[in-house]
Amino acid sequence: MLAALLIVFREVLEAGLIVGVVLAATEGVARRGRWIAAGVGGGVLGACLVAVFAQQLSDTFAGSGQSVFNAAILGAAVLMLSWHVLWMSRHAREMVRDMRSLGGRLARGEATLFAMATVVAVAVLREGSEVVLFLYGVAASGGTNPGGMLAGAGLGLAAGAAVSFVIYRGLLAIPTGRLFAVTNGLVALLAAGMAGQAAVFLVQAGLVPSLGDQLWDTSRLLPDDHLLGRALHALVGYSDRPMGIQLAAYLTILALLLGLGRFLGAAPRPAGASADLA
Repeated sequence: MLAALLIVFREVLEAGLIVGVVLAATEGVARRGRWIAAGVGGGVLGACLVAVFAQQLSDTFAGSGQSVFNAAILGAAVLMLSWHVLWMSRHAREMVRDMRSLGGRLARGEATLFAMATVVAVAVLREGSEVVLFLYGVAASGGTNPGGMLAGAGLGLAAGAAVSFVIYRGLLAIPTGRLFAVTNGLVALLAAGMAGQAAVFLVQAGLVPSLGDQLWDTSRLLPDDHLLGRALHALVGYSDRPMGIQLAAYLTILALLLGLGRFLGAAPRPAGASADLA
């Protein structure tokens, strides 16, 4: 029971941190609830399919194929997050003004909502598949009572969701004028971290050089498998022993998003401009 509780709590917290940031980042966009809920539902469904077809997927992506597939999924998430950062940079002032009005909402946010729902689905799929496979493996081995395992999983799910909700509410406590700047920075860090992880998978597939297998080692201070280490890994891409290409990808994406975001945020908006980025 305790093992199931800890595993489920850890994985739910990782996904929940991303969902919380996404919810806070889209606070001013109409209909964001149904989009994010669809992303969560899609991720859960995908995780269940991964569990059902685990062996077939393993055979399909044998060798370097699994690494390439993982890198492609993370690359798509980076593109979606980048779209949101740039869209929000362009429209942040407009959204702050609408949020300060009497219930005003920016109605035209479908493009960025689709992007963020996709990121949520990827996060839930990634962590949910680990949970499902872990619980399936424990149940198949017969090493624990099924009732106790399910109870532990339920408690872990509830605890992870509660902590994620507290973090989300904490983000919303930030003054409206600063909310989008803070969440945009967090989303940029999410994108940079995912870009770094994608680079690691490409190294594992032998498609890019590592540029140094280990730039530093902070595993004694904060290992990746520690709860705080995993939370920082999910939020800001922390790694206790990063590769050179991982750091290069991280810094490149972060610099591009922050630079382009500042440029778009400072660019004058023509009167009556569309709410679309393009």
